Amino acid sequence: MTDPSAVLARIAERRPVLIDLGLERMRAALARLGDPHRKMPPVFHVAGTNGKGSTVAYIRSILEAAGKSVHVYTSPHLVRFNERIVLAGEEIDDERLVDALTRCDREVGSKSLTFFEATTCAAFLAFSETPADYAVIEVGLGGRLDATNVFDAPLAAVISPVALDHQHFLGDNLAAIAFEKAGILRTGAPAVVSAQSPSAMQAIEARARDIRADLYAYGTYWSAHLEHGRLIYQDENGLSDLRPPRLPGMHQIMNAGLAVAAIKAAGIDFDDDILSAGLESARWPARLQRLKTGPIVEFVRAHMKGEPEIWLDGGHNPHAGRAIAATIADFEEKAPRPLVLISGMQHNKDQEGFFAAFQGMASSVFTVRADHEGASAPEEVAASAERAGLPAHPCASFDEALRLAVGDGGAPARILICGSLYLAGEVLRENA
Repeated sequence: MTDPSAVLARIAERRPVLIDLGLERMRAALARLGDPHRKMPPVFHVAGTNGKGSTVAYIRSILEAAGKSVHVYTSPHLVRFNERIVLAGEEIDDERLVDALTRCDREVGSKSLTFFEATTCAAFLAFSETPADYAVIEVGLGGRLDATNVFDAPLAAVISPVALDHQHFLGDNLAAIAFEKAGILRTGAPAVVSAQSPSAMQAIEARARDIRADLYAYGTYWSAHLEHGRLIYQDENGLSDLRPPRLPGMHQIMNAGLAVAAIKAAGIDFDDDILSAGLESARWPARLQRLKTGPIVEFVRAHMKGEPEIWLDGGHNPHAGRAIAATIADFEEKAPRPLVLISGMQHNKDQEGFFAAFQGMASSVFTVRADHEGASAPEEVAASAERAGLPAHPCASFDEALRLAVGDGGAPARILICGSLYLAGEVLRENA
């Protein structure tokens, strides 16, 4: 059987452009394929800067806790491309993936699709041919011109927190970026929106008003908070007293609440036991994921006194940095340990803004180059960390960074590997 990586490499070679926002190519390609997006089950469409992947995971998990079958489309992947396409609850197998990719590429022919557009077409084709109750689709970049924005009537259009990221594509201020995210809203469909900055919310509200989308915004329609170890969700229909998610961090309370709001706004009525079970069972790798087994953990365990505490997170912008740092601060309050960062970042990210969140917390930063063409040199990342007030040291490899993070084997540190989903994927592969 053909290796999916070989097929993906051929598609990438012939379609080298990674990002070229616009919908004309995508709509034409889908039409040539028989419009598979119109044959998919009802769709939850999720946009946002931070938290959209976690929100997708919560929506999926709640639906599956109710016994529903769910398609899921996310990006990027961490270890294997197959992670991006979940068919009725199961990661697409190699045979189905190769078949969908090959058929789409053959049908579209010389049309100038980007790699993301071509693989999104393949995902939608696979979804259209596999029965399921629902589909949860994550926006790739922005929303208005993203390749996934082809659904006429989603069950709900969902927007997680909007922050500064990808400014060279989406605009240099929150209002402009929020306008792009709000491009997924549809007339008559619920627009379920998380807590936002005032300027972002104003842009989203204006879009909803212009197209007559029903707005279900945090603070006016729904709210969620943690109280005595329970997630308290409330909207105009009443209160739900829920078990909280297991994904760590107070920001996950908001993401979980957004998922519950999306389910309810879509008119799906699950009792609190199902909602709780879904929130508890949701998993989303490389979002403050603690590594407890594997070669990396064993290396640290062998060279450091006490049980190692190693966390992995792919967050890469200042908003994400603040959320991660707040959670690490909670860990520190309960169990003090020196904090050491191992970080690699993309050159187009606000690296200094990301590191600023850890000022006064991190004792050292060891920087590496993530395995991606847009990755910054370790020296560049280290310089950004130092400008943010953190002592930093560039490393030739992740292994060198890990050895330095372990140090002299004294008091066990809290090691946080962060700054890039590409670095997170490398770590997960190495630690398998």
